[in-house]
Amino acid sequence: MKRDNTGRYVVTATGGEEVRAFIPHPLPPSPPLAISPELQEELDRALLALGRLDSAASFLPDTDLLLYLYVRKEAVLSSQIEGTQSSLSDLLLFEIDEALGVPLDDVREVSHYVAALSYGLERIKSGFPLSLRLIKEIHGVLLRSGRGSEKSAGEFRRSQNWVGGTRPGTAAFVPPPPNEVLPCMGELELFLQNERGRTSPLIRAALGHVQFETIHPFLDGNGRVGRLLITFLLCHEKVLAQPLLYLSLYFKEHREQYYDLLQTVRTGGDWETWLMFFANAVRTTAEQCTTTAERLTKLAQDDRKRIQTLGRIAGTATIVHHALIERPLLSIKNVSEKTGLVPNTVNKIFRALVEAGIVKEITGKSRNRVFLYQEYIRIMNEGTEPL
Repeated sequence: MKRDNTGRYVVTATGGEEVRAFIPHPLPPSPPLAISPELQEELDRALLALGRLDSAASFLPDTDLLLYLYVRKEAVLSSQIEGTQSSLSDLLLFEIDEALGVPLDDVREVSHYVAALSYGLERIKSGFPLSLRLIKEIHGVLLRSGRGSEKSAGEFRRSQNWVGGTRPGTAAFVPPPPNEVLPCMGELELFLQNERGRTSPLIRAALGHVQFETIHPFLDGNGRVGRLLITFLLCHEKVLAQPLLYLSLYFKEHREQYYDLLQTVRTGGDWETWLMFFANAVRTTAEQCTTTAERLTKLAQDDRKRIQTLGRIAGTATIVHHALIERPLLSIKNVSEKTGLVPNTVNKIFRALVEAGIVKEITGKSRNRVFLYQEYIRIMNEGTEPL
């Protein structure tokens, strides 16, 4: 549905130029959403896919093992959308040892995203409300050091920003002036907390994401925080029992359509087309995650069977294999510390696992070697190629 009046424009000056900044009307949309049978069906399919994902996760031997990697995969993908070139392997190497030669600026940025995501989830799990305070705290963790840390980490902006273009006059979109940020965010907080009429969590997450990106309340990090809000809201509302749904891969693969739809909502109020896209993103992503969980579970079971054929070292190799499921990129020292096995024994086990084709040594060195659970990482790496 097209809506003629989705917000208002004000003329403001920034960078020595006058621009028209857009101030969106509070949510929910007016006129109300027109949920067609086709859109309702897609929303229902998304919810069913989320239910299957939760069910699949409940059958995993240890959901935290999958969650560990999914959080990091999301951090890589969401940061790639903003321009970093780090891979999942880079991040895992960085977490083992910062001196292993990964691109530090990019990987530190991704590491901060992991910290912000984990921080927000813990706060929500402890009963903290999804509020402006939490949003600012998450932003503070995300930009605590490195690139963007000088841009008012943890604080709403006090100057005008713009989206696209090399200067304000050529911008694709100019968000609200700084004096309008807090009122707009206050209204968004009330909507997210269901204080502006009863709205289902899935629709609230969809609409709230667009509104956040339109307000663009921070000088940096808006895209990453806006994507985090989707998962935080679904977890807060108990739509997801485990935080395994992250839409960055779908947004990355459909980024032109994603950005076009954000702008279409702003200029024409077509929330319904955005909702169809969002519901499809949720369904597709949940189905992919369910399939990945099943593939990783089968891989671990198959490799355990292969390890049982290794004779006398099978028992010890199973211990090392479990450590690799928890952290699929490890050094001999890491495994020794995690398992209590002496380094010589770990080295012997790794030689056997390399010969069995289960792991691969990636440094090419004779000392301080690092081993990769190659098929496990290959499955998780799908879609994380840098843009």
